[in-house]
Amino acid sequence: MAIRLIDFNHTGTKEDLPQIKPGHVVKVHQKISETKVTGKKTETKERIQVFEGLVIAVKGGTGINATITVRKISNGIGVERIFPINAPTVEKIEIAKITKARRAKLNYMRSRTGKATQPKGELATAADNQPRAKKGQAAEAVKVETEAAVEAPVETVAETPVEAATETAPAEQTETEAK
Repeated sequence: MAIRLIDFNHTGTKEDLPQIKPGHVVKVHQKISETKVTGKKTETKERIQVFEGLVIAVKGGTGINATITVRKISNGIGVERIFPINAPTVEKIEIAKITKARRAKLNYMRSRTGKATQPKGELATAADNQPRAKKGQAAEAVKVETEAAVEAPVETVAETPVEAATETAPAEQTETEAK
């Protein structure tokens, strides 16, 4: 029973998400469906809305119930949204800026105002937005790197000047003996 539950939790997870940590500034692209009723007609429109802000908390790890709490300041008012990262309404998540956080939950950012709410850090690169590796894939990558290092030819070099002198000494003796 427990094995089935674990399998079910991992089948619904998205594979193309980057490694998101508290302190990152992310852009969450979410599908919004709007229905407009005019008389007897109903029109349904879908659009993508981008929510950019600071990740305050990550809960649920990599399971199906994983969520991130994102906070931004909009017109002087703090807005927080909790996104279930495996929901079908979340189209994609991009990392915009990477900052160093020393805590798992950044709740103290709620009381900050002005420039103190802007985290200092570096802009994210394309490598930061790559999908996170599974446990098995990460182990295989390390294994391949170590195999490549083992197969590389190793040159022998004299380690100390004494060894180098002893290697050349017999050649010098033969030249002196020949004279």
